[in-house]
Amino acid sequence: MDESNNTDSSVKDTDNSGDKAAINDREEENKHLKNGFSKIDEAELVDVVINDGKDIEDESEQMFQDVIIDDEFHGKEKQPESRLGILRQSAKGVIEHIAFRIFTVVLILTDITLVIVEVTVFSEDDETSYRIELVSRAIIAYFVLEIFVRIFVKGKRFFKSVMDVLDMIIVFATFIFDVATFAVDVSTNDYSRLPVIGRGLRIVRIFRSIYIMVQQYRHFTKAARQTVSQNKRRYQKDGFDLDLCYVTERVIAMSFPSSGVRKLYRNPIEDVARFLDTKHKDHYRVYDLCSERNYDPSKFHGRVERLFIDDHNVPILEDLIKFCKNVREWLSKDDRNVIAVHCKGGKGRTGTMICTWLVDCDMFKEAESSLDYFGGRRTDLSVGTTFQGVETPSQSRYVGYYENVKKDYDGESPPVINLKITSIKITGINDIGKGDGSDLSMEIYKNKEKVHTVQFGKQINCQIRHNNLKNQIDVQILNCPDLYNDTKVRFTSKSSFRPKVYYIHTKVSIIMTNKLIFTFAFFFFWFHTSFIENNRLLLPRDELDNPHKKKVHKIYKDDFSVEVGFEKIS
Repeated sequence: MDESNNTDSSVKDTDNSGDKAAINDREEENKHLKNGFSKIDEAELVDVVINDGKDIEDESEQMFQDVIIDDEFHGKEKQPESRLGILRQSAKGVIEHIAFRIFTVVLILTDITLVIVEVTVFSEDDETSYRIELVSRAIIAYFVLEIFVRIFVKGKRFFKSVMDVLDMIIVFATFIFDVATFAVDVSTNDYSRLPVIGRGLRIVRIFRSIYIMVQQYRHFTKAARQTVSQNKRRYQKDGFDLDLCYVTERVIAMSFPSSGVRKLYRNPIEDVARFLDTKHKDHYRVYDLCSERNYDPSKFHGRVERLFIDDHNVPILEDLIKFCKNVREWLSKDDRNVIAVHCKGGKGRTGTMICTWLVDCDMFKEAESSLDYFGGRRTDLSVGTTFQGVETPSQSRYVGYYENVKKDYDGESPPVINLKITSIKITGINDIGKGDGSDLSMEIYKNKEKVHTVQFGKQINCQIRHNNLKNQIDVQILNCPDLYNDTKVRFTSKSSFRPKVYYIHTKVSIIMTNKLIFTFAFFFFWFHTSFIENNRLLLPRDELDNPHKKKVHKIYKDDFSVEVGFEKIS
């Protein structure tokens, strides 16, 4: 694995001099990186040899099982090289696309509507009724063509599926019946004969439409799940089609095991349980990272560990440490033991925890390499180029924190350092909101609870100075409480000029209302007080959550940054 582009994933605080130079240097590093981390070519990832596995009691004699993750193990078909194979792959993409399935459902509803209209509006010997049947025959011809395309795509596998064969028999039989009826009508050119076979034909059409509509549920849900999972790797083998990926032979990343309506477009929890019971019976442990939803752990025989992490946010450092200890203990019990980690989509929070484990088990020495590897494993480049790894800067930062924890503190919690925020400097402010910071508010969270609010416009708990020439605001923060360990700083705005692209953050208020509360973040970031150096934290645009996304770079320009000043509390 090429590590020539490695950058330190932990937060680096620069000296007070040379602010612009420091920001420019950080931005230059990020030009060829994904949130500070380089993407690795898929071919390189396929060939990488993983040293993952159990830890024995004597840590100086750790033994790891060498495994190679390839597409065959992962359950993904090899990419075609012949022209016929490429054509088959393209046809598969068409018939499994959500738009194709929606169009198919529309045709079915149209056919049913035509039958109803024909019965209620037109008489059986009406020529219009005859023309309606021509449209119906064109629709069934479409389904015949769809069957042929499915046979072309699946080949011999089509005839091994009972449902596919049943589809073919019913569609072909009703099509032959329609063609035979049409041939009789054309040969006699006598519309008076329609009443003789009209009733039977309508019964066949209604039966056919209802059957095809029922079968579309199977195809539609598959298309919906693939659309929602985008180009994340899926396990498509042995009758499974799941948004699930082997990161190593003993580490699985997947999206949320869902029930009810959600299973129409996400992994059905029954299928996930069947997969784990089939592939790793009695030897798996599931880690649920979602704070916003849950499920019955008995589906996985009670082998579920919960960590409550808000969507698009980070786990507290203590939870990272506990997670690694828990995984180490589980994997060391039996060589066959595996872990399955999920959040909602199976990449952000999931990737943060898995990348941390890959550093802990010495598969990777550096957080950067771990993040690169996970992104490569989770992204299916044959489907799309969208990066499906750990994406938010704060999540990447916390993986970097754990690298420091392992190296400097032997995997234990670092010493507690108490700080308070004394100043905030935001550069590149002229293009943000009202352009002078007066529409901004800042919230500080400690232990996931809001402990301080600052309103720049009303100068509540602050004093603000806007320098239009320097394109920055300098804010003195007043009355900040003592902060320690995991801290979140979030900026909000009521300005109509704010960016229209946001993450939606949810917070569950169990005591008050037991309801989801939706709020919108202008931008935010997490840090841990034990890793702040020189009482200063400088975060360029690409290290801030929300501004890092390319689709808002027209608003958050290259010079946008936030610098936080601290005072150490003894």
